[in-house]
Amino acid sequence: MGDRWHVEVDRSVCIGSGMCVNHAPDGFRLDFARQSHPGDPETDANERVLAAAEGCPVEAITLTLADSGEVVFPPED
Repeated sequence: MGDRWHVEVDRSVCIGSGMCVNHAPDGFRLDFARQSHPGDPETDANERVLAAAEGCPVEAITLTLADSGEVVFPPED
């Protein structure tokens, strides 16, 4: 069984670029104010959601392992 991720978007940082929706249309949506929301706050680990997080111009997306809370993205310095 593969990893599950908890997906979180910091809407105080989100600028509504829509890059997340472009990378993972099933993983994210923009609301009426163009703020991003995860389609499902817990999802199977996948490259599209990771690409969305990596492509966010303001790093508003955080991915953590659902079972342990270990950070997947952004990488800790």
